[in-house]
Parts: sequence; structure tokens; C-alpha cells
Amino acid sequence: MRAVSVVGGPANLPQLAPVARALSASGDVEHLIIYAGRRDGPELVAAIAELGLPPARYHLEVGGGSDGMQIGLMLQRLEPALAELRPDVVLAYGDDTAAAAAALAAGALRIRFGHVEAGLRSGDGAGGETIPRLVSDVLADVLFVPSRDAIGALKAEGVAEERIQFVGSVRIDGLCWALAQGAAQAGDSAPYAVTSLHEPGAEIVQALGELRSRFRIAPAPAAYVERMTLVASAALVVTDSDDLQDETSFLGIPCITLQAHTDHPTTCQHGTNRLVAPQRETFLAAANRALSRRAPARPLLERWDGRAAERIARVLCDGAEFTSERESEVASAARRRRAVALPQMA
Repeated sequence: MRAVSVVGGPANLPQLAPVARALSASGDVEHLIIYAGRRDGPELVAAIAELGLPPARYHLEVGGGSDGMQIGLMLQRLEPALAELRPDVVLAYGDDTAAAAAALAAGALRIRFGHVEAGLRSGDGAGGETIPRLVSDVLADVLFVPSRDAIGALKAEGVAEERIQFVGSVRIDGLCWALAQGAAQAGDSAPYAVTSLHEPGAEIVQALGELRSRFRIAPAPAAYVERMTLVASAALVVTDSDDLQDETSFLGIPCITLQAHTDHPTTCQHGTNRLVAPQRETFLAAANRALSRRAPARPLLERWDGRAAERIARVLCDGAEFTSERESEVASAARRRRAVALPQMA
């Protein structure tokens, strides 16, 4: 069997890497990778080397511009590449524009398409769902979902049960691998918080300055193994995106997400993630609450066991099925529970 993975920027490589390793371990799969971005991007080059990924069969050399422009250029260059390679399955990851382009190209060529991390929805009725994620899910022949809320979201959208495979989170696979690689690195015994912030406002910067009186604030490094090793021993993680929400929930580390919605609601419902308004008093109150009430045991999240990529390989190679065993509970649970931001504290 020949499988082709299409991936966009470096942020999606940690999700690709476990699948690449699992497919290689199966022994009878030729797995090729197409990178949508520029081949000379320093972050991409460094991430490929760190994660031990093979060289790309193609680089689409697309970067910059609106989502529509990127998808159009990728599609123009991806379709002839897939026509030449003639894979049995095309895989894409997450919600970047490369996933939408891969879904469209595979559909046009009648190639089986699988979407990893499918079904994740923020529940933002104001239109917060990304178009690439929705396009990828609609066109996918098989949807590899990380959690039960994703199953509920897809079923609510009319997706047939036989297209859904409940495999777990490949992000946890990547975390487990990274921690094994970084096991020999020296830990930091002093308490610290890790930040992964793209656009921190003035109030949050001020609040972080106040927290420095209690412990060190460490920005999350770009290198994946170093990043995961640092997070694994943190007292608190602060982010303003969906970054690190799965990993902190698996590790049992409090995570504060400075936004109103998340595409990973199970991390709030069953994990350690909390959505908080990006305001000084609200953030400080949430940080103090998280630090003082940290649970002594890690949460147990279903099928987050470091074997999601193995399940994906079994579906593709052996025709295995990993469906939900409690289908009737999923829709009602999704309606009952939805992650929302904490209100402004008086």
C-alpha cells in the first residue's frame, strides 16, 4: 500500500510524526510526505530533522496570502503530484490549509482521503470553526477522531457512523515519544510556568509580571522535544491558542487558555484546561485557583494512551475498526456540556 501525507507548516509535524512511525512499522506501507510550505524554511528544516521524518517527495512551495489563495495554489500543485504518485490513501492533519487542499485534490482524483484530528469543533455559533477543518471533514472517507465530543459533533452534522474511527489523540503519541527522547535532560527543580502566547495583551503581560514574584516564567521553546520536556515539569501552562491543551490534560498540569472557545473541549470537560477571559484580575484569579487546587492524580482520558497512530495504521492496513461503544450517549453529552470562558471576576 502507498500512503501520502500532506502537511502544511511545522506546527502539524508532531501530529504527522507518530503516524509516519506507525506506518513504517507496519512493514508493508510505502509512506511518502508532501510538504505544502517552502523547502528552505528554517523552522520546517529543524522540525523535520528533530522528529526524524524522511525527506519530502514534493514541496509545494506555498506561503503567505489568504486561506483561499493558499488552498488554490496548493490544489494547483498538489493534484498533478498525486496523479503521478497514485497513492491508495491521502492523509492530512488538523485544520491548516494543506488539509483542505489535500481533501479537494484527493476527491477530484477519487483517492481515499483520511483526516487525522477530525471532528474538533469549538461550538462557537458566531462562525469560529475554520473552513479548512470543515472542508476536510466533509470530504473525508475516514475521519480519525481524538475524543468523544468529536464523534458527537460529526454525527450532529450528519456524518455516517462507518466513516468515523475513534483512535485517540496523536498529540499524546507525540508527547510520549518526546518525553522518552528528553528523559536524560536535566529538570528544573524550582517551580515555573510555561507560556505559549502569540498576542498577549497589556493586562496579561502585567499579570505575568506579578506572577514572576512567585515563580519563573518560561516561554515555550520552538524545538519540540525541549518544549514537551519543559511542559512536563511545569506548575502551570498559559496559552492563547489550542496549543498544549491535550498535552497538559494528559500530564495533569493546569492549563489556562486565554480565549472564549476551544477546538478541544474535552480538555475542559475531562482534562485540566480552563478557558479564561484575557483580563488581569480574571487571569490571576484563575492562576491562583489552578495552582492551589491541582489534583493529585492525572485525568484518565479515553484512548489517550500513546497508541492513536498505531490504531490509524491498523485501520488503513488491516481494515480494523475503532468505533464508539456508547454511541447513544455521545450526542446528549455534547449537548449537556460545552466549554465556555470564565466570566469577569467582580
